[in-house]
Amino acid sequence: MPFHSKFFYSLLPVACCLSLIACSSNSRTKADLIIHHAKIYTVDSTFTIAEAMAVKDGKIIAVGKNDEILKTYDAAEIKDVQGKAVFPGFIDAHTHFVNYGFSLQSVNLAGTKSWEDVLQHCKDFVIGLPAGWWLTGRGWDQNRWPVEVFPDNEKLNEAFSDRPVLLTRIDGHAAIANQKALELAGIRAGDKIAGGEIEVKNGKLTGILVDNAVKLVSSKIPSPDASQTKTALLLAQSNCFATGLTTVNECGLDYQMVLFIDSLQKTGDLKMRVYAMLSDAKKNYDLAFSKGKIKTDRLQLCAFKIYADGALGSRGACLLKPYDDRPGWSGFLLSSPAHLDSVVAIVSQKGWQICSHAIGDSGNRTILNIYAKYLKGKNDLRWRIEHTQVVNENDFHFFGDYNIIPSVQPTHATSDMYWAQERLGAERVKGAYAYKQLMEQNKWIPLGTDFPVEDISPFKTFFAAVARQDAKGFPANGFQMENALSREQTLRGMTIWAAKASFQEKEKGSLEPGKFADFILLDTDLMNCQLTDVLKAKVLATYVNGEKLFGN
Repeated sequence: MPFHSKFFYSLLPVACCLSLIACSSNSRTKADLIIHHAKIYTVDSTFTIAEAMAVKDGKIIAVGKNDEILKTYDAAEIKDVQGKAVFPGFIDAHTHFVNYGFSLQSVNLAGTKSWEDVLQHCKDFVIGLPAGWWLTGRGWDQNRWPVEVFPDNEKLNEAFSDRPVLLTRIDGHAAIANQKALELAGIRAGDKIAGGEIEVKNGKLTGILVDNAVKLVSSKIPSPDASQTKTALLLAQSNCFATGLTTVNECGLDYQMVLFIDSLQKTGDLKMRVYAMLSDAKKNYDLAFSKGKIKTDRLQLCAFKIYADGALGSRGACLLKPYDDRPGWSGFLLSSPAHLDSVVAIVSQKGWQICSHAIGDSGNRTILNIYAKYLKGKNDLRWRIEHTQVVNENDFHFFGDYNIIPSVQPTHATSDMYWAQERLGAERVKGAYAYKQLMEQNKWIPLGTDFPVEDISPFKTFFAAVARQDAKGFPANGFQMENALSREQTLRGMTIWAAKASFQEKEKGSLEPGKFADFILLDTDLMNCQLTDVLKAKVLATYVNGEKLFGN
């Protein structure tokens, strides 16, 4: 067949184009994932909004404009998100991740409308529960019932005479036990316990236990085995990813549980990032100081959690003056000031972070004074006060003077606002849930939920911080709006500031080159939507380390 030079030369442009395409592709830097045509809130120092980013080996390698990223990088997965909003993965600065997982295996009493409603939930749940097993539950709140008083266990005893029952109040600082459970714990009318209350009326136990008294019964519940614990953690993880959470601060664990979490992370079963705090217990101090801190990509352990007082809802918070709705009662400290001081001294000496639960103005003042004694001025130790709910007007300066970090949960304000003034009075309540005033002390503030005490949803956190309203828009003008946070402040509190509170701001909390590729894709732009639409927002995808762990 004769050779046609004209045909040969006609193929040259096509061949050259193909060669140029191949060369262009080969010249681009390889990535694993490219997100483009997005509205990326980087939450960097200038709050830059980008259009695209490239991810490789679990980390962000570039953030910029669409053309710039697409021209410079190539990836196996290139995703056009069509203008959707991308945010850093949410970081919850205060959770009880493990207990939340266990709560998913017990009766959920959140939202119950009366004691009778609680009893019915228990009766429905117990069907199929093996004989002899404890019936446990959490979430009841007498402040949301028509009669706002603690129940007694008379009907609980009638319904469950042979099965031990312990139902924990929503805040975790009070519970009601039936007679079977009280007997197993050896509790009798007239028994006393430091840092707690065993309620008695007309010479009889009512079943109500407050703070340290709860442990007398809960300690008798058989410990879950490894299989149950793994199931609980994986259930908790699944719900976290579905709501856009990629890191949780776990506030109070035993050292052995931290090691169990580490083992699940190493096998790849648990991919949630966890910043863990150890509970105030001798065994934890002994193990921690002998074995040392833990730092992996998914787990960090370098903090202890101690308790000053209880909760406002159960009147266990320690106040400087008596409760307005219970004359002569000021709550109590869960541990003596001497014990708290001794713990701060040794933990500080060993170089661990200190995080203290404090609710009432007396509880907060006790911790603030102890912190000041050892901090002695400005520092970067990032000692935290968890909740910081009620602060006396003369004590706010401590946070700025000693760089003490208030770690707060905005939905506590919108949950408590219905009765907080009755507890505290019109003047004292002004220093409660004062998030903006607290933020101004250090110019940053970490935000969390305290789940399962509150709902796990970060969107409820966002709405409560900015609108200071409940989901129904109450109150119309917001609750103490002088302490509302802006949208940018709130987003920072849920991302970079939450990371900073746990010494992790250089590796997460913003979408910048070199940081973990932890990010979420939402159907709603939280920064520009109608504020009420925040509560309707949905997570379309959640990525941790560049791996999609939720979404289609």
